Amino acid sequence: MENTAIQLNDVTVRFRIPHEKIPTLQEYAIRWLKRRSVSFSDFNALNNVSFSIKQGATVGIIGANGAGKSTLLKVISRVIRPTYGRVFLRGRIAPLLELGAGFDYEMTGRENIFLNGAVLGFNRKDIASRLDRIVEFSGISEFIDAPIRTYSSGMVARLGFAVATDVQPDILVIDEILSVGDVEFQKKSAQRILQYSNNGSTILVVSHNPSAIKQLCNDVIWLQHGLIKMRGSVDDIINYYSS
Repeated sequence: MENTAIQLNDVTVRFRIPHEKIPTLQEYAIRWLKRRSVSFSDFNALNNVSFSIKQGATVGIIGANGAGKSTLLKVISRVIRPTYGRVFLRGRIAPLLELGAGFDYEMTGRENIFLNGAVLGFNRKDIASRLDRIVEFSGISEFIDAPIRTYSSGMVARLGFAVATDVQPDILVIDEILSVGDVEFQKKSAQRILQYSNNGSTILVVSHNPSAIKQLCNDVIWLQHGLIKMRGSVDDIINYYSS
């Protein structure tokens, strides 16, 4: 474990899926009070997944929709707990999982920088000292005092990325946000990721874009139906996956 940043041991994430659609919580409560049974089935989004990632590695996660990629990143980011198994992390983690995650859409961009920074573990004084740099990197200075609800999805992604990556994290987790924003910002984001990788950060990237995976990663994990189908060099795995 000395040089290991991330290790998963037999991780399973199980969800309960109702067989019939219940439109409201009220309807569910009525059924429960009347002892009218609601049948469920179990679904394993991840099934006994085990792997380790060395410190400083940049690893891509690929797979079809529903393969378990986002669930895997949420488990690693400690957003959800595994049903079974254990997850070990070394260092501070900065997750970029969903557009707008951790943002209050009624608050301004400036206010959300402080809010999101607090979620990531920074104090107000620290965020204030880095505010101008974050705003400049995001490229949305003229809108920074407007409510987030007025932003486009690309602007939200810019701001979230700028906050989460202003200070180099030990582990950076990115879920399918590199395709948002304009080409210039995508290049700037990729450059920052590569810079952090060269400086020793461990980086996990989920993307459906093979070019982005090839540009950023040297190792790839291919998920299929909650299982690791294959792991190896980026060229080999992308070629198998594409075919």
